[in-house]
Parts: sequence; C-alpha cells; structure tokens
Amino acid sequence: MTDGTAGTTRTEAEIASQPDCWRRVAEVPAGALPRRGERVAVVGCGTSWFIAQAYAALRERAGHGETDAFAASEAPAGRSYDRVLALTRSGTTTEVLELLERLRPTGTPTTAITADPSTPIMTLADEVVVLDFADEESVVQTRFATTQLALLRAHLGEDVSGAIADAERVLSEPLPDELISAEQFTFLGRGWTYGLALEAALKMREACRAWTESYPAMEYRHGPISIAGPGRVTWMLGEAPDGLRGEVEATGGSFVESGLDPMAELVRVQRVAVARARAAGLDPDRPMHLTRSVILPG
Repeated sequence: MTDGTAGTTRTEAEIASQPDCWRRVAEVPAGALPRRGERVAVVGCGTSWFIAQAYAALRERAGHGETDAFAASEAPAGRSYDRVLALTRSGTTTEVLELLERLRPTGTPTTAITADPSTPIMTLADEVVVLDFADEESVVQTRFATTQLALLRAHLGEDVSGAIADAERVLSEPLPDELISAEQFTFLGRGWTYGLALEAALKMREACRAWTESYPAMEYRHGPISIAGPGRVTWMLGEAPDGLRGEVEATGGSFVESGLDPMAELVRVQRVAVARARAAGLDPDRPMHLTRSVILPG
C-alpha cells in the first residue's frame, strides 16, 4: 500500500486542501447563480465542461429547470436561454471569452464562476462569482473544479457536509498498490456522476499519461467491457448497476466502488493520478503538453 501522507508537489497540497475549500462555499454570495425555473446553458472547456455536465444533471434532478451543458466551442447559436453560466478557473480561456462576447448583443444574462478577479471574464460576464480561495498554481485542476461543484450543489439545496467528511476519509487512507500499477482504467458514472467519470479519466491522462476511458455505467456492457481484464480497473463513481461488479470480475479485472460521495471519490482518483505520475518519474506540477489556460492566438 502507498501511504497517505502529503507529498511535496503543489498539486498534492491543493488536493489535500479540498475539504477546507468546500466548507468555505457557505460564505460565498450565490445571488448570481441560476434562479429556479430559468432555462440555463452551462459552458466550459476541459475540466469545466465536465463539471458543467455534472451540474446540469443535478439541477434538472432537483427540479430547478431545464439545463444544458456544452463545451464552450460547441455551444449552439440561436438557441434561447434565460441564462448562460460560464465556468472558467483562469478567466482567460479563449473559447469562453469569445462565446460571452457573442452573447452580448443578444441580451442573454450571463454569469461566470472563476478563480481570478483580475481577468477579462470580469467585464465580459454580467455577474461573476469569484472563488479566489480555491485558485490553484497547478496546471491540472483539482480543488477549483470540486469547489465550484460544491458551491453549485449547495445552491441546489444539498448538504455537502457528508461529501466533506468522505473527502477527509479519502485523504487519510492509503492507496492500494493495484491502483498505482494498473495498466488501464475505465471510469463509469450514472446521471450527474457521468460528468465526474469524464473528469476522472481526464485527470489520469493529464497527470500521469494513463490509458483511461469513461462511459455511462449502463453503456459499459455495450462494447467497452471488452477492455476489462487482469491488470485493468473499472472504477465506479456512485452506485453501480446490479450485476456489473460480477461481470467485470469474471474477466479478471478489478472493480472499484466505494459507496462514498462521488465528489470525494474523485479526490481519490486525483491522488492515484499523482501517485502514478511520481512512480513513473513524471512531475505532476508540469504535465506534458499542457498549460494552465488555453489562450489561442488572434
């Protein structure tokens, strides 16, 4: 087993700070967030797009209104919304800024959640929620992504105290060696946790260049289970469909399901990604081919 003590990288320190960040969302003014009954589009890029998908599913499940999630570059033109919510840690991502600029003449109200109050997003969005206490030095997003989701869950009326307790447990537990040495990972989710499954797979690719896939859990039987086998991990975020564990284990593969809050389970995935990076001699603070924000020329 790999011990659970904090490491020396910035990424590890930011991962460990998540329970404290989630506690602080109760102090954040949330009047700019989507109102009950509004038809909302949520947009972002990379990690923010996956968090947008999780929130959209949660908002509809809570009965707050029709909610769509789009990659900012793929948001459809001409579709009518009562509000567009943009998620952007840096406040500088080109596709998000261009979308907000295009929305200005339409009069569609826009809200942004960001970590940096000194960036262009502050003037392009009508209203802004700043989570500067969850900002990160790291290229790979961890605590900002989960903190904005904690804020959005709380705004929908959820009690996130259980998620905080589960995350503290995850941070204190050792990591199984089989997760550090596994050849391949497939992450599964249902409803709102499918967005987390997409994010989990991205974290493993970004931090340690792992071979990862992600699917809605009920779709896994429709082809992707062919990948399962010895040395490979199928990791469920949330409650697994009946019988799926047995089907995966029959292939010789490992099935991971914790019963903890899925957002806390994502913290475990982040820890595994960093541990695998270090085991492979990679620097999780300097992932290959990535920058903290994608800013396109011109």
